[in-house]
Amino acid sequence: MLQLRDYRHPADYAAARELWKGIERGVQLGRSDEPAEIGRKVQHDPDLFIVAESEGMIVGSSMGGFDGRRGLLYHLSVAGPYRKKGIGRQLMREVEQRPHRRGCLKYYLLVTKDNPEALEFYRQEGRSEMDQVHLLGKELRA
Repeated sequence: MLQLRDYRHPADYAAARELWKGIERGVQLGRSDEPAEIGRKVQHDPDLFIVAESEGMIVGSSMGGFDGRRGLLYHLSVAGPYRKKGIGRQLMREVEQRPHRRGCLKYYLLVTKDNPEALEFYRQEGRSEMDQVHLLGKELRA
């Protein structure tokens, strides 16, 4: 039986990280995915890191954020054997509905260019590309 529940830090960290590492493409792990950073993220948005659990194993996760105005999906992952069963849709809806109940009107997500399957999944779920913006980033170092 599948259960969606809030992520528990640090107890769920190793299983969540193994899930992310096992994803073929699309999840790029970096400094912000280290235990201390995930702990800070959970303190900020404890209800926006959700795991899908089946028979005591984490088989999916969605991690989002909400800054009071806009929402952002950071990671959505489902283990290979559990795909095409609606788990990704359940995680997506839950991670969007929680900030929506707090007033979030727009939710963004990023898809890596090497992940056409994810792009198609999100399109089927009603998301569309935003060609009027450029995504820029900067790695902040001490």
